[in-house]
Amino acid sequence: MKALESGLFSWRNYRNNIGVVQQIHRLSCNDLLKEYYNRMNRTLVLVSALGAGLMTAAGMAQTPAAPAPTTPAPQPSAEAAPAPPQAIPAKIALVAFEQAVLATNEGQRAVQDIQLKYKPKKDQIDALSTEVDTLKKQLQSAPAGLPDTERAARLKAIDTKEKQLNREAEDAQTAYNAELQEAYGKIAPKVSAALKKYVSDNGFTILLDVSSQQSNVMWIGPNIDVTQAVVMAYNTSSGIAAPVPSAPSAPAAARPRPATTTPKPAAPKQ
Repeated sequence: MKALESGLFSWRNYRNNIGVVQQIHRLSCNDLLKEYYNRMNRTLVLVSALGAGLMTAAGMAQTPAAPAPTTPAPQPSAEAAPAPPQAIPAKIALVAFEQAVLATNEGQRAVQDIQLKYKPKKDQIDALSTEVDTLKKQLQSAPAGLPDTERAARLKAIDTKEKQLNREAEDAQTAYNAELQEAYGKIAPKVSAALKKYVSDNGFTILLDVSSQQSNVMWIGPNIDVTQAVVMAYNTSSGIAAPVPSAPSAPAAARPRPATTTPKPAAPKQ
């Protein structure tokens, strides 16, 4: 925009200068003298400069123009005008991009590796959570005649354990999410390239991402959601096999959970 504005101002200055020169050509000596007498407040220096400019302009007017060349000079080729926009039939595709990245074989393998890495930490947090639950049950079942000093000591122990549980759970969740984000960032550009190729090869003209829960899309018709198709296309092109399902762990005994739960995998944002 600044370049266009600069060019516009230059063109206006050029036109103004041409107008001044043409006006000087049309002035006669009498016109200049009349102008001089009408504006007595002008200084002698200004009159001398105007006279010198008149003499220069008159000399330029009397100089014969150079003969026109027999062959016209080559004109610089003008840039081709951009094609005007045209209305075309729209073919819309919807994709849940974040889910697609993590649903690929490569994404599933990355998530599985991170979960295995943090399993010891998760087990440690689960054990600490069980310990807090046990201390709370013991305090609730304590006899009414429990000394106040003993009750205060138990409450302090529970508070200390709960703070430790909250701190370790938050630290583990932060570190876990950071590694998920890193893995997502490595896979997302490759899935994006496969997605663009898929919609281009299949004649789609508009692609909308509905990963966010704040999406304005309220209804999806058949054959519009291309998420699964893109996941399959990427798995084929990448050549990465699906991860081996991990063995299910033994069911744990049901027990009440504290206010702070153990960290769960959170899908990272794109």
